[in-house]
Amino acid sequence: MTVYDDRQDAARHLLKALPALDGEDVVILALPRGGVPIGAWLSKALGAPLDLLLVRKVGAPGNPEVALGAVTGPGDEGLVVNWPVARACGLDRADVAERAAPEREELERRRRAYVGRAARVPVAGRTVLLVDDGIATGTTARAAIAALRQMGPKQVILAVPVASGGALDDLRGQVDRIVCPEPHLRFGAVGGAYRVFDQVSDEQVVALMQSARGSAQ
Repeated sequence: MTVYDDRQDAARHLLKALPALDGEDVVILALPRGGVPIGAWLSKALGAPLDLLLVRKVGAPGNPEVALGAVTGPGDEGLVVNWPVARACGLDRADVAERAAPEREELERRRRAYVGRAARVPVAGRTVLLVDDGIATGTTARAAIAALRQMGPKQVILAVPVASGGALDDLRGQVDRIVCPEPHLRFGAVGGAYRVFDQVSDEQVVALMQSARGSAQ
């Protein structure tokens, strides 16, 4: 199994694995918080604009690290349920929606903190690189992809340094292409693929976004 030094090292591996994008109108959408350092590095390397796609995991009862579902915004259409986990917990959609309420509040807080009044980068008709630092269950990625498809991109390329093979198999039909240098996540923990896997702070996300947007101007 490939082990990356840190997220910047992972971004370098991703860049090498990407298909040729010459002539494509590329936008990079990063999933906060862990995907932002990778997205920022790729944004600079490719000269492509960077924006955020916010998603919050809904943790399972008694085990918040297990994804019961994910939310991308207000309303029922912004909720994606991980049904195998939900059924195992004896929960229906209404139960998951109730547990998602605090995550919706956190989603809005982060949107204000990270993006503020800045305009979204338009993605309609463009090639989108959807970036995160890794995928375990795929629930968050599924929610992000569903939200992204509603924005009308030309194509969606899911680009992650590491993921579980099962999650990637589930996601293949939802995107145009998957780029993943290490598709054999072990022990279910994304951090296991990194020597340094520090938590990315809100302040770091804000600084990276400000830097990326400043470079694009």
